[in-house]
Amino acid sequence: MKTDFFGTQLQSPVIIGSGPLSYSADGMIRLHQAGAGAVVTKTITRYAADNPYRHMVQCDTNTLINCEKWSDYPMEQWLDTEIPKAVQAGVKCIASVGHTVQDSSLCVEKLEELGCTAIELVSYRDETVLPMLEDTKKRVKIPVIVKLSPNSSDLMGHARRCEEAGANAFTACDSMGPTLKIDIETGHPVLGGADGYGWLSGAMIRPFTLQKICELRKQTRLPIIGLGGVAKWQDAIEMIMAGANYIGICSAVILKGSEFIGKLDKQIDTYLAEHGYHSLEEISGVVQKFLPGKDEKKPYQMGYDLEKCNHCGRCIKVCPYHARTFGPDKTMVIDEKECRKCGLCVSICGGLSV
Repeated sequence: MKTDFFGTQLQSPVIIGSGPLSYSADGMIRLHQAGAGAVVTKTITRYAADNPYRHMVQCDTNTLINCEKWSDYPMEQWLDTEIPKAVQAGVKCIASVGHTVQDSSLCVEKLEELGCTAIELVSYRDETVLPMLEDTKKRVKIPVIVKLSPNSSDLMGHARRCEEAGANAFTACDSMGPTLKIDIETGHPVLGGADGYGWLSGAMIRPFTLQKICELRKQTRLPIIGLGGVAKWQDAIEMIMAGANYIGICSAVILKGSEFIGKLDKQIDTYLAEHGYHSLEEISGVVQKFLPGKDEKKPYQMGYDLEKCNHCGRCIKVCPYHARTFGPDKTMVIDEKECRKCGLCVSICGGLSV
């Protein structure tokens, strides 16, 4: 599905977040060829990062922990080689730039001249990002995105001040942390680095990201790139319904391969067609209509579909109140006296409904 991004047409609404996949022009080109609408570079600063060994590990299914820093290429290499090569290949490049105004002032104009679609500023404190933003807005005409951190103690206030200073869009959000993973054979932290800590990304953080995007959508009409936790197409739809306009992904592509991008595009298109929608904008922020919840004690009946039930017994096993069982004829029997209508069984079974 082709998507508009500040007047630039993207081949899909999927935007690859800044990370290992976009370490170079070659990496960005592979992502573009796999169907990404735009690709955000690794964060560019004056100095190349010196990453510790073993700076990224799998934490759980579809989830990573990393202590990776910014780009390990110096700014000059991005300006002289990587950006020109990627743009020439047709990549819609969003240049991630950090972490101070001294860094951004040296490169944003050149990045615009080279054909970048937008600038994404990365520095999560008012005292650093606001000067970067104000200076960058004076230097370039392309959109300036501010990347937000879910770890901020005043995320919404920070976002509001960035909008007042001229931000054109937000990326919400970065990874969460700090976190720790331990090798139980040795007792050592699994990650390298000075303290052994890292930052969580992938499926585990999606519920947190959705809440941040939902709150952000309440206070701003600026476009939002929803980043953090999309591991399947259903997650992408949730991200849009929470209030995002574009679907950011990173960890899922690392773990599933670049072919995940094309599959995600097709699955989103199928969902929209089956539900009678013509664009993601039609469902962006739809959850706002139902918040705050007014019917937390609204009565409901538990539905049961015998044809869909394969008698796996999961709904019985997970019921904390032992309110479910199968009758002699293999139909579901619910003890209404014991059932608290917590909804857990419905969330794990296709044969049950509300």
